[in-house]
Amino acid sequence: MSPAYVLRRILLVIPSLFGISIVLFTVLALAPGDPFGELMTNPNVPAAVQAALRAKFGLDDPVYLRYIHWLVAMLHGDWGFSFVSHVNVDQLILQRLPVTIAVLGAAQLLAILVAIPVGVLGAAKPYSLFDQIANTFAFIGFSLPTFFTGLLLILLFSIKLDWLPFVFQTDLTSTGWHWWLDEVKQSIMPVLVLGLFQGASLVRFVRSAVLDVIRLDYVTTARSKGIGQRRVLLRHVVRNALIPVVTLVALQLPIVFGGAIITEQIFRVPGIGSLLISAILSNDTPVVMGVTFVFAGLVILFNLIADLLYGLLDPRIAFR
Repeated sequence: MSPAYVLRRILLVIPSLFGISIVLFTVLALAPGDPFGELMTNPNVPAAVQAALRAKFGLDDPVYLRYIHWLVAMLHGDWGFSFVSHVNVDQLILQRLPVTIAVLGAAQLLAILVAIPVGVLGAAKPYSLFDQIANTFAFIGFSLPTFFTGLLLILLFSIKLDWLPFVFQTDLTSTGWHWWLDEVKQSIMPVLVLGLFQGASLVRFVRSAVLDVIRLDYVTTARSKGIGQRRVLLRHVVRNALIPVVTLVALQLPIVFGGAIITEQIFRVPGIGSLLISAILSNDTPVVMGVTFVFAGLVILFNLIADLLYGLLDPRIAFR
C-alpha cells in the first residue's frame, strides 16, 4: 500500500468532518425547543439573570456566529457545557464512550465471526440443507428488530432461566476475576442482540459475494490445476470476496449505532446512546451536538479503515 494512498484517504476525513459539523449544528440550532425553557418560565429567576445566561451561551446570536464560536472552542478542546448535568460535554462523553465502543466492537466481531464462515460454507454448497437453514435463520434474524430480540432474551435468560442480569450495572462490587465474569455476563445479551442482527445481514451478503467470485474463470483454472477445494476457497475466493463485505460493514455502521442506542435503552447500558436520548429529552443541545458529532466521527473513522483495508485486500486499489 503506497503512502500517497493512505495520505489521500486521511486528508478526505477533514472536509467530511467539517461538513458534518455544519449540518448537525444548523439542524440543532433551528430545531424547536429551548434549553432554558423551564428556567425562563420560572418566576423566581430575575429577567436580568435570564438575559445574562442567554448572552453567556450566545443563544440569541445568529446561527453562523454561534457555529463559529462552537468550532473555535472545539478546536481548542472545549466541547461545551451541559445545561442539565453541569459537567463538560467531553467529560460526559469520555465517561460513556468506552462502554459503547466495547459493546459495539464485541458485537461487530461476533457478526463477522458468524457471517464469514456461514456465508462461505453456504456458497460452497449452494441450496444444500446447511445453506437453506442458514438462509432461513438469516432472514429471521434480519427481520426482527433489536428491541424485540432484546425483550425476548430478557424474558428467556433473565426472567425465566435467571441466568443473566438484564440491567447493566456500573458499580459492580466484585473484584478480580469475579468482576470480569460479572462484566461478561451482563454484556452477553446486548452483544448478542447487536451481533446477531448485524451477522444475519452479513451472511446473505458474504454468500452472494462468494458465489460471484467462485464462478470466475481464474477459480475454474485453479481447480483444473488440481488445487484442493479448501485451498481454492481460502486463497483465491475468500480474499477477493471480502472486498465488498468490507464495504458493507463500513456502510452499515450507522445502522449499528442506531441499534446500539435502542439496545442501550433496553438493557440500561450506560453508553453514549443512552446519553444522547436523555440529552434530547431534556433539550441539552451541547450534549446532543457532542454525541452526534462523535457518532459521525466514528462512522467516518470506520470508513477510513475500510478504505485502508481495500488496499490490503486488493493492491490494485492502492495504486489508483
